[in-house]
Amino acid sequence: MKDIDESQAPLLDHLVELRARLVRSVLALAVAFGVCLYFADDILGFLIQPLKGAFQGDQGQLIFTKLYEVFFVELKVSLFAAFCLSFPVIANQLWAFIAPGLYAKEKRAFLPFLLATPILFTAGASLAYFVVMPTAFRWFLAFEGEAGGLTIQALPSANDYLSLVMQFILAFGISFLLPVLLLLLHRAGIVTRAQLVGARRYIIVLVLAVSAIITPPDPGSQLLLAVPLLLLFEGSLLLMRIFDRKLAAEGAAAE
Repeated sequence: MKDIDESQAPLLDHLVELRARLVRSVLALAVAFGVCLYFADDILGFLIQPLKGAFQGDQGQLIFTKLYEVFFVELKVSLFAAFCLSFPVIANQLWAFIAPGLYAKEKRAFLPFLLATPILFTAGASLAYFVVMPTAFRWFLAFEGEAGGLTIQALPSANDYLSLVMQFILAFGISFLLPVLLLLLHRAGIVTRAQLVGARRYIIVLVLAVSAIITPPDPGSQLLLAVPLLLLFEGSLLLMRIFDRKLAAEGAAAE
């Protein structure tokens, strides 16, 4: 890794490079969108599986109340999947633009966080898809029945269902990036482990409040988000302790 002093360029060259990186990112997103649009029905079928499993037998169905609704649903599905598919390319272009402006030590410190981001996001999205959504949908569908002699039946629209699925996936995926944020703040010297330990009770309340806000209003999904977040917070504190001990040992060796 080269240090920043070994690689310098005028502002115009940086702007030209930025334009090239943006063009490559947009092209990657456009190509991925075209591929995902071709397989839009298959992707939508994959996203429907948690709801299909929550229905009893073959009773479930998705409806659309506007003639153009399913068309825009497929566009949204394709764009959402295309961004997930092209994210490694976009992240690589972002890193290639930022890296020359960092010292070698800063690159080595920042690179693990860049690699951990897609892994943690995928872990959160997988938890939402395989565990949280089936549990939440079964809880929602339990309200079907009769009231006042009339049948209460769930007839979710395709657009509303897709919005709910995207809310689940984004909420859990982004929330699982909490360790990356905390460790970056710790490495930058903005927060210390002692400060986070002292504020643990407030962080627990904050996590519970955020989980209640960004998830649908059922207690199951709120707890299924809050518990992993608290575990990730404690894991971040453990990594901070290891990092602090390593720095202390390096400082003692240098002295």
